[in-house]
Amino acid sequence: MPLDQKTILDAVKAAKEKSEKRKFTQSVELILNLKDIDMKSPEGRIQELVELPHPPPEKPNKICVIASGELALKARKANADLVIERAELESLGGKKRDLRNIAERYDFFVAEAPLMPLVGKIFGPVLGPRGKMPVPVPPTADISSLLEKYRKTVIAKMRNQPILQCRVGTESMKEEELADNVQAVLRAVEGKLKKGIKNIKFAYIKTSMGKPVKIKP
Repeated sequence: MPLDQKTILDAVKAAKEKSEKRKFTQSVELILNLKDIDMKSPEGRIQELVELPHPPPEKPNKICVIASGELALKARKANADLVIERAELESLGGKKRDLRNIAERYDFFVAEAPLMPLVGKIFGPVLGPRGKMPVPVPPTADISSLLEKYRKTVIAKMRNQPILQCRVGTESMKEEELADNVQAVLRAVEGKLKKGIKNIKFAYIKTSMGKPVKIKP
């Protein structure tokens, strides 16, 4: 099932044309229907971080940094959406509602490696099930570059069935940019599948509220 740029571009155009105008900017999503997958094997638990070549201008990812001292200071300077220092982290212990709120509001979590045992104990129960466990980084990490990277990153993941859904941008973006983003996700997923692209039964593009458009190989 070779998917070239023009094939993807045609599907992106059709998905945008068939989508009714809404009062908000809709996301554009890629949906992959997979076949011949053993759902009990690692292949059946794909959760891949994909850095998009063209990040969406609207709805940028919100990133929470859990750090102390110098790294926390640098994270604030680099405009992290939320910085949680050690004392605040400890005070969140057992506050289920607060922890759930943070887990829902932020897309990615980055934690200073020495704090990871504490982060796992306090945040693990809410972040684990959501597939948002923090990325551990050393205290000397270039937090500015990391924030830039995760603002462009999406998660392609499967949940209990052989269907993979991933946001690839927004309807306001150029069709060529969306097609590039689709290709980036396909390449990442392909690398995780035993038979590569042959494991993809159907691929669709859709806007948040629109109908899925099949990518015809």
